[in-house]
Amino acid sequence: MIEVTIDENDRLDWALKKFKKKIQRAGVLQELRRRRHYVKPSEARQLKASAARRRKRTRGAS
Repeated sequence: MIEVTIDENDRLDWALKKFKKKIQRAGVLQELRRRRHYVKPSEARQLKASAARRRKRTRGAS
């Protein structure tokens, strides 16, 4: 559970910015997007393999 405590004199846009940053760090949006649609196990393996190839390609170039 993500909470942002604000005082009476705090601005709402600052609180919203803090809330968005906390959600981003917690990975809530990534998890939501990942769970939005069912991914078959074979598709998940393909996605995982392609991500590994992408990582290897970017690391090898450096």
